[in-house]
Amino acid sequence: MPAHDLALLTDAAREAGGIALRFWRREPKVWDKGGEHGPVTEADLAVNDMLKATLLAARPDYGWLSEETPDDAARLSRASVFIVDPIDGTRAFIAGEETFAHSLAVAHQGQVTAAVVFLPTLDKIYTAAVTAPPLKDGQPIVASSRSSLERADILTTKANLAPEKWPGGVPDVHRSFRASLAYRLCLAAEGRHDGMLTLRDAWEWDIAAGSLIATRAGAVVTDRMGAELRFNTPGAQASGVVALPPAMHSEAMRRLRG
Repeated sequence: MPAHDLALLTDAAREAGGIALRFWRREPKVWDKGGEHGPVTEADLAVNDMLKATLLAARPDYGWLSEETPDDAARLSRASVFIVDPIDGTRAFIAGEETFAHSLAVAHQGQVTAAVVFLPTLDKIYTAAVTAPPLKDGQPIVASSRSSLERADILTTKANLAPEKWPGGVPDVHRSFRASLAYRLCLAAEGRHDGMLTLRDAWEWDIAAGSLIATRAGAVVTDRMGAELRFNTPGAQASGVVALPPAMHSEAMRRLRG
């Protein structure tokens, strides 16, 4: 049940925060995962171990997909699956910055049904479920109602605004950035920014929780081609993420398609 899953994820996220803070700004051990997978710290692994043990003990029939666990195709046969990033924004965590997050979600038959994003250093928690409203620290949130991309405040990287990616014309936006994709989606959900986008392929564990929170808050959330996001896929990746108010999303799709 989404409400029960949401309560479970919320408690687990707060416990994850306690573990992460024991390592934060204390020079945790760091390893390079190789390729384009980036670094991992002993904090990532400790949080992952706790979350896997806690969540699967509570829901032994659920599958498991996490950035810090070797993938097991057995998850594909499960109706429900936990999709977890133990620490989203590991580089920010290593640098001692405050904007890393724990991203926890449950997906049922490809759709996220319960989601929590927790930033322990800021004590901010975002929650939503298909049966529960989007909240920040227990208070309702709503996405921006802006109708035009021009001069909108968008969370993205400079690379995502390269002219060759916008055959219909690069929008003239004010660009902001946060290291955590989950946090970017939540900032769009609460209307602190007009939206977010990444045109690179995105791992499901980075976006599962935030995508539901943003959707429930009124944003339109799709991949870079405008297609619905699906989760617990074999490759565990989406073709980018665009989370914008409805009119802005339509404009972005026109510009991206040319």
